[in-house]
Parts: sequence; structure tokens; C-alpha cells
Amino acid sequence: MATLKLEGLRKEYGRTVALEGTDLSLGDGEFFVLLGPSGAGKTTTLKCIAGLEEPTAGRVEIGGRDMTGVEPYHRNVAMAFENYALYPQKSVFDNMSFPLKSKRYAVSGEEARKRVERVAETLNIPHLLQRLPRELSGGQKQRVALGRVLVRPADILLLDEPLSHLDAKLQMEMRAELRSLGDMQGTTSFYVSHDYREALALGDRIGVLHKGKLHQVGTPEKIWHRPADTFVARALGQPEMNLIPGAAVSGAGGRVFRSRDGEIEVPLQGNPEVSEGTEVELGIRPLDLDLADGEPRPDTVEMSGSVYVVERLGRELEVTVTVGEHRIAAITNDAGARPGDRVRLRFPASKLHLFDGESCRRLEQEAGVMDRG
Repeated sequence: MATLKLEGLRKEYGRTVALEGTDLSLGDGEFFVLLGPSGAGKTTTLKCIAGLEEPTAGRVEIGGRDMTGVEPYHRNVAMAFENYALYPQKSVFDNMSFPLKSKRYAVSGEEARKRVERVAETLNIPHLLQRLPRELSGGQKQRVALGRVLVRPADILLLDEPLSHLDAKLQMEMRAELRSLGDMQGTTSFYVSHDYREALALGDRIGVLHKGKLHQVGTPEKIWHRPADTFVARALGQPEMNLIPGAAVSGAGGRVFRSRDGEIEVPLQGNPEVSEGTEVELGIRPLDLDLADGEPRPDTVEMSGSVYVVERLGRELEVTVTVGEHRIAAITNDAGARPGDRVRLRFPASKLHLFDGESCRRLEQEAGVMDRG
């Protein structure tokens, strides 16, 4: 086990800034997920930790030791790349056992066989051990590449989107298995993903990265319920959070949010004091919206509109409703809505999110939301 610490980590490629100056600390045995879209700087972060790229500024510490100038071989990290990087002339077994033949990690032939077979069983590839890479599908190659990393001991596991080439069913199975793999229990793991579902399912903590900047670090619960800004709000959830531009104005009963077209008004009791006319964005997750029936309920907010489109998502429906100039997505079990119907959308007042219209930062920050430790 080992701690991992990034201090002011910055990486430039010419005039392009891949990482702006990342500060991050991981504890012994923590499973951390770095979430972000393509081009955010996720793989660059991994390469700097592994020693495959030299930071422009800042430093990496592993187990309290400064890694500046330390070669990758001596960092005792294991990395699974998004591309497979398998030896084409070696069998699956030989590819997976290859790290166990190095001087640093050498074990007996019997021990190597046991480790490979145990990991292969977890990855559901024991029947492939004697095949060559050219005889495998893309998803099978991905599992072999992941297995090659998991068989060897390491202080830090670096996992670069290792499930990206698997089908949806296998991805779900592997999410459950990854955290329980014997070789990963107690090992500090740094996992990179563009899939928010992987991040929520796997991470002890999540970091959200965009254009080289770390926007928020926290537990899955904190990032889901208290996104630090509109980018983080959009990054988690599918369909993504509804964001409605407007302003905080005086209304009946106190301060209210009013959309730019004047069609949506939401009370802001219990939210931060904002001055009259301040530009803000109101956020509502589709999962928190439903089609209303009967009389209005206490502590809920409603808005009216016409159904634009209805899409079935298995047992649930995604209903998009046009409210004034805005299209609002809601996830519901109500199968009665049809395009063109007039409906009422309802959500708990406690579930609204409010962001500054200029900075895009959350206006109801809590202590610790931006905890980077």
C-alpha cells in the first residue's frame, strides 16, 4: 500500500496546457476515480504519475517519496492502458504472466500459474489462456490487458478506462468484480473514466476534470447532491441536469427564481441570499422531476408545459416537456403522457440547485465541497 500526492501538477505541450496545476492526495488503499470527457487531461495525469511524462511543473509523491527524476520501473506502479499493448506472439497466459518474470516481481512458476488463473477466472477468460491475441475480440483483449496488471503486486494501480471496450452487460459485471479482486484489496487505485456510472459505482472519491482543471473532488454522494459548478452538474447523470437561465427577483412571498422568458418561477427560500436581478441558473435533475397529478403538495414546486417527446428507457420513460422557451427532461413511470399533452411537472423544493450565471459556481456551497485532500 502507498499514499499518492500530486502537488501543483502542470503539463504543457507547446502552447497547449494539458494540466493546469492539479493538487490531490490519495490515502492508503483508496479507490479514486478521475472523471472527465475526452481531452480533459486524464491520461496525461496517469502518465505523469507513472513517470511516462515529465511534468512541466509540480511533483508526484508515492508513499511520501518525491518521484521527480525516478524512472517508471522504480516507481512500483502498475498501469493498464486503454489500448491493449499485448505481445502478439505470446499466448494469453504468457501475456498475463509476463510481469511476474521480471527481477522485481519474479515468483515461482506455480505461483505465477495460480495468480494468472485466479485473475482469469474473475475476468471470465480462463478458456482463453492458450489463445493468441489475434484470436481474441476487442473486449477479450481488454480483459487480458487488465489481467496482466492485476496479477502483479504494486503500490499504485493506474487504470486508464479499462472497461471502455467491453459490452454493456460485461461492464456492469466487471464494475462489481473490480472492487473485490484480491489483488486490488488494500491497494491504492487511480481509475480514469469518462462514464459517470463507473465513477459513482467504483469510487471512494471522485475528481471531475475538464480542460486540465480539477473542478471538484469529493465522495460520490457529495458530488451528486452538491455539484460545485454547472460543468460538474452536467457531468453526472443521463439525461444531464436541466439548467435554466434566469434571475433572482422579488416575488410573492420573498425571493424567487424567474426564467428569462418569465414562464418559470421557483421560490428560493432556504437558498443563499442573492441581490435583486442577479443572473443565476436553476438546476433540476430529471430523476427529481415527475408528472404531477391531483392537488399541489407541500414543499414541492410545479411548472406547466406541453409534452414534446416521450422515450422509453426500459421500465421508465424520459418525457421532455416544453415550458416556455425551455425543454425540460423528466424521468417518470407514468406511461400516460403523449406528445402534445398539457402536463404539470413537479419536484421537491429541496432538490433544486442554484448556480451563479457568470461564474457558473454553486451558490449554496457547503464546507468541504471542494475538499481536495
